[in-house]
Amino acid sequence: MLLGYARVSKSETQETTSQIRVLKAAGCKKVFEEAASGGRWDRPELHRLLEQLRAGDTLIVWKLDRLSRSLKDLLTILERIDTAGGKFRSLTQAIDTSGPAGRMMMQMLGSFAEFEREMIRERTRAGLCEARTKGHVPGRKPKNHARAKERNRRSRLIRAQDLGSDRTPV
Repeated sequence: MLLGYARVSKSETQETTSQIRVLKAAGCKKVFEEAASGGRWDRPELHRLLEQLRAGDTLIVWKLDRLSRSLKDLLTILERIDTAGGKFRSLTQAIDTSGPAGRMMMQMLGSFAEFEREMIRERTRAGLCEARTKGHVPGRKPKNHARAKERNRRSRLIRAQDLGSDRTPV
């Protein structure tokens, strides 16, 4: 049986629609889809797929980095596929692990995917550092605590007046 896996990093801005269309066109009977980082191991749909994989099944992805961006995780996934008696195929990179050349090529591309992920991290860290040196504080703006305390004080005062109390609460 051909089993597909479609993944995007962010569910709000990305969709798996095009991946699913290509996987179904390739003959996948069942497609598992997920919105999670490729560098994370805790992906429930991927684990469900690996649990359902049987001897003779083939796991198909649209592109290798959709499966994982970590070489260590990629090798672990391939080991699980091999242990189950299954095969792996990437549609865009023409990788088929049924032979030794396909397994070697897949490991090389996995190394490039991991390298790309580390380069993105490095650029992000450098950009954040540069922003800090220019006086920008990255991230969410802090709440105005003084304004919130004043609002709370006023609401307690109104509640006390509603209850008929002539004393201002502390």
